[in-house]
Amino acid sequence: MIGMSDRKRLFLALWPGPRTRASIASACAPWPEDGRSEAPTRWHLTLHYIGPVAAERLPLLAPRLAVPLHRFDVELTRIETWPRGIVVMSPDHVPPALAELHARLATVLGELDLPVEARPFRPHVTLARKAPGAAARRLDAPIRWPVRGYSLVVSDGAYRRVADYPAS
Repeated sequence: MIGMSDRKRLFLALWPGPRTRASIASACAPWPEDGRSEAPTRWHLTLHYIGPVAAERLPLLAPRLAVPLHRFDVELTRIETWPRGIVVMSPDHVPPALAELHARLATVLGELDLPVEARPFRPHVTLARKAPGAAARRLDAPIRWPVRGYSLVVSDGAYRRVADYPAS
Protein backbone atom coordinates (compact mmCIF):
# COMPACT_ATOMS: atom_id res chain seq x y z
CA MET A 1 0.00 0.00 0.00
CA ILE A 2 1.31 3.44 -0.93
CA GLY A 3 1.34 6.01 1.87
CA MET A 4 0.89 9.75 1.39
CA SER A 5 4.65 10.24 1.80
CA ASP A 6 5.11 8.08 -1.30
CA ARG A 7 2.85 10.40 -3.29
CA LYS A 8 3.63 13.71 -4.95
CA ARG A 9 1.08 16.47 -5.48
CA LEU A 10 1.46 17.57 -9.10
CA PHE A 11 0.20 20.33 -11.33
CA LEU A 12 0.96 21.72 -14.78
CA ALA A 13 1.51 25.46 -15.02
CA LEU A 14 2.80 28.43 -16.93
CA TRP A 15 5.69 30.00 -15.01
CA PRO A 16 6.38 33.71 -15.54
CA GLY A 17 9.83 34.94 -16.40
CA PRO A 18 11.53 37.71 -14.41
CA ARG A 19 10.10 40.56 -16.54
CA THR A 20 6.54 39.27 -16.28
CA ARG A 21 6.94 38.72 -12.53
CA ALA A 22 8.25 42.29 -12.14
CA SER A 23 5.31 43.65 -14.15
CA ILE A 24 2.82 41.74 -11.98
CA ALA A 25 4.50 43.02 -8.81
CA SER A 26 4.43 46.60 -10.08
CA ALA A 27 0.74 46.36 -10.99
CA CYS A 28 -0.10 45.06 -7.48
CA ALA A 29 1.52 47.92 -5.59
CA PRO A 30 0.47 49.16 -3.13
CA TRP A 31 -0.63 45.87 -1.61
CA PRO A 32 -3.45 45.68 0.97
CA GLU A 33 -2.16 45.19 4.50
CA ASP A 34 -4.56 42.39 5.39
CA GLY A 35 -4.19 38.93 3.97
CA ARG A 36 -1.36 36.62 3.08
CA SER A 37 0.46 37.53 -0.12
CA GLU A 38 1.88 34.78 -2.28
CA ALA A 39 5.62 35.16 -2.81
CA PRO A 40 6.43 36.26 -6.38
CA THR A 41 8.54 33.11 -6.82
CA ARG A 42 5.31 31.09 -6.35
CA TRP A 43 3.28 33.01 -8.96
CA HIS A 44 2.10 30.80 -11.79
CA LEU A 45 -0.92 30.13 -13.97
CA THR A 46 -2.24 26.62 -13.35
CA LEU A 47 -3.11 24.68 -16.48
CA HIS A 48 -4.19 21.50 -14.67
CA TYR A 49 -4.11 20.44 -11.05
CA ILE A 50 -3.30 16.73 -11.10
CA GLY A 51 -3.18 16.00 -7.37
CA PRO A 52 -1.43 13.20 -5.49
CA VAL A 53 0.36 10.69 -7.72
CA ALA A 54 2.55 7.75 -6.70
CA ALA A 55 6.16 8.99 -6.68
CA GLU A 56 7.37 6.06 -8.77
CA ARG A 57 5.07 7.17 -11.63
CA LEU A 58 6.75 10.57 -11.93
CA PRO A 59 9.70 9.51 -14.16
CA LEU A 60 7.26 7.79 -16.52
CA LEU A 61 4.67 10.59 -16.54
CA ALA A 62 7.00 13.52 -17.12
CA PRO A 63 7.95 12.71 -20.74
CA ARG A 64 4.35 11.78 -21.63
CA LEU A 65 3.10 15.23 -20.58
CA ALA A 66 4.91 16.94 -23.46
CA VAL A 67 2.49 18.29 -26.06
CA PRO A 68 3.17 20.47 -29.11
CA LEU A 69 3.30 24.13 -28.21
CA HIS A 70 3.97 27.30 -30.16
CA ARG A 71 4.86 30.57 -28.50
CA PHE A 72 1.97 32.87 -27.63
CA ASP A 73 1.11 35.72 -25.26
CA VAL A 74 -1.39 36.04 -22.43
CA GLU A 75 -2.60 39.53 -21.53
CA LEU A 76 -3.37 39.97 -17.85
CA THR A 77 -5.85 42.83 -17.56
CA ARG A 78 -7.49 42.87 -14.12
CA ILE A 79 -7.27 42.05 -10.45
CA GLU A 80 -10.24 40.17 -9.06
CA THR A 81 -11.33 39.16 -5.59
CA TRP A 82 -12.77 35.69 -5.30
CA PRO A 83 -14.64 34.13 -2.38
CA ARG A 84 -12.76 33.68 0.90
CA GLY A 85 -10.48 36.62 0.16
CA ILE A 86 -8.54 35.09 -2.73
CA VAL A 87 -7.00 37.78 -4.92
CA VAL A 88 -6.06 36.91 -8.49
CA MET A 89 -4.82 38.58 -11.65
CA SER A 90 -6.51 37.36 -14.80
CA PRO A 91 -7.03 38.03 -18.51
CA ASP A 92 -10.28 39.31 -20.02
CA HIS A 93 -10.40 36.29 -22.30
CA VAL A 94 -8.60 32.98 -22.79
CA PRO A 95 -6.29 33.25 -25.81
CA PRO A 96 -7.00 30.47 -28.35
CA ALA A 97 -3.45 29.08 -27.99
CA LEU A 98 -3.88 28.83 -24.21
CA ALA A 99 -7.27 27.10 -24.60
CA GLU A 100 -5.68 24.68 -27.09
CA LEU A 101 -2.77 23.90 -24.72
CA HIS A 102 -5.23 23.31 -21.87
CA ALA A 103 -7.31 20.95 -24.05
CA ARG A 104 -4.29 19.00 -25.33
CA LEU A 105 -3.03 18.47 -21.81
CA ALA A 106 -6.50 17.36 -20.67
CA THR A 107 -6.47 14.69 -23.39
CA VAL A 108 -3.04 13.43 -22.31
CA LEU A 109 -4.03 13.41 -18.63
CA GLY A 110 -7.10 11.34 -19.49
CA GLU A 111 -4.96 8.89 -21.48
CA LEU A 112 -2.69 8.53 -18.44
CA ASP A 113 -5.66 7.88 -16.12
CA LEU A 114 -4.99 11.12 -14.27
CA PRO A 115 -7.78 13.46 -13.13
CA VAL A 116 -8.99 16.29 -15.32
CA GLU A 117 -10.78 19.24 -13.70
CA ALA A 118 -14.46 19.33 -14.67
CA ARG A 119 -14.94 23.05 -13.96
CA PRO A 120 -14.44 25.58 -16.75
CA PHE A 121 -10.86 26.78 -17.20
CA ARG A 122 -10.38 30.19 -15.50
CA PRO A 123 -6.74 31.18 -16.04
CA HIS A 124 -5.37 33.34 -13.24
CA VAL A 125 -2.37 34.06 -11.06
CA THR A 126 -3.09 33.86 -7.31
CA LEU A 127 -1.62 36.93 -5.64
CA ALA A 128 -2.97 36.61 -2.09
CA ARG A 129 -5.23 34.61 0.19
CA LYS A 130 -7.39 35.77 3.09
CA ALA A 131 -7.34 39.36 1.81
CA PRO A 132 -11.00 40.42 1.83
CA GLY A 133 -9.99 44.11 1.80
CA ALA A 134 -8.27 43.90 -1.60
CA ALA A 135 -9.98 45.98 -4.26
CA ALA A 136 -10.89 44.52 -7.64
CA ARG A 137 -9.81 46.73 -10.52
CA ARG A 138 -8.69 46.87 -14.12
CA LEU A 139 -4.96 47.30 -14.63
CA ASP A 140 -3.81 50.67 -15.96
CA ALA A 141 -2.15 48.79 -18.82
CA PRO A 142 -2.35 45.09 -19.71
CA ILE A 143 0.59 42.91 -18.75
CA ARG A 144 1.83 40.95 -21.74
CA TRP A 145 3.08 37.53 -20.61
CA PRO A 146 5.14 35.87 -23.36
CA VAL A 147 4.48 32.14 -22.96
CA ARG A 148 7.53 30.15 -23.98
CA GLY A 149 6.67 26.84 -22.35
CA TYR A 150 5.01 25.19 -19.38
CA SER A 151 6.16 23.12 -16.41
CA LEU A 152 5.29 20.05 -14.37
CA VAL A 153 5.43 21.11 -10.73
CA VAL A 154 5.57 19.22 -7.43
CA SER A 155 3.83 20.95 -4.54
CA ASP A 156 5.28 19.85 -1.22
CA GLY A 157 5.15 23.07 0.76
CA ALA A 158 7.41 24.65 -1.83
CA TYR A 159 6.80 24.53 -5.57
CA ARG A 160 9.48 22.62 -7.47
CA ARG A 161 9.50 22.51 -11.24
CA VAL A 162 10.47 18.94 -12.11
CA ALA A 163 10.07 19.13 -15.90
CA ASP A 164 9.93 22.04 -18.33
CA TYR A 165 8.32 21.79 -21.75
CA PRO A 166 9.57 24.58 -24.03
CA ALA A 167 7.64 25.90 -26.99
CA SER A 168 8.97 25.11 -30.43
